[in-house]
Amino acid sequence: MKHIYKISGMTCGGCRNSVEQKLSGHDEVINVTVDLEQSEATIETKSHIPVEQLQAILPNKYAISEKQEQIVHATSKNENTSLNQTKTKLQELRPLFLIFGYISIASVLLNYKDWNTEEFMLDFMGLFYIVFSFFKFLDLKGFSQSFAMYDPLARVSSVYAWVYPFIELGLALLFLMRFQIPIALVVTIIILGISTFGVTKILLDKKSIQCACLGTVLKLPMTQATFIENSIMICMAIVMLTQIF
Repeated sequence: MKHIYKISGMTCGGCRNSVEQKLSGHDEVINVTVDLEQSEATIETKSHIPVEQLQAILPNKYAISEKQEQIVHATSKNENTSLNQTKTKLQELRPLFLIFGYISIASVLLNYKDWNTEEFMLDFMGLFYIVFSFFKFLDLKGFSQSFAMYDPLARVSSVYAWVYPFIELGLALLFLMRFQIPIALVVTIIILGISTFGVTKILLDKKSIQCACLGTVLKLPMTQATFIENSIMICMAIVMLTQIF
């Protein structure tokens, strides 16, 4: 079932992320999409949830009321609908694919004259962190709230969520300057390992939330692409550690 609700009290991206996080926490909720401009939330549920229950889990500053209801049966979806959904997801992930492509090309160009796979991976990881941290710095508050929706450590420590972009920037400098590489690799495995655990849980629970890998400026859905992105970095770090030791 899909229900559309009017939500008052939202004034910024942080408010939107807070509402999404609270509503997504309900056991009967499958997916939540909040439109800040329209002050609306589209909620897909396993069964009907009284609006009073939804209001109870939201902070007092937000008021929720049902606008309209659309019942969608999985058996009624046709091939065209599935195709359109796939196209929409690919369009939403286009910025992520473009950034990965640019990072890969830049890393190759930095090393193509005297090719060295280890140097390529160091440049790739350094550029990855510096680009991804840049987008997070554009909206630190919004990022920290979105990140806490799936990262286990960020969920229990708001400080970690706020500091995370600075950790990425620090790792970028270590990789690009070729300084304390073993430490940078270990930290990469730890922080991305924790994040990937949270991403995996969201994907297994089939919940649809906003991915915070590129902050909140670019609205990316949480998909298998996020899992693959983290896995690539973790695999690179493990390979390089085995070469060092």
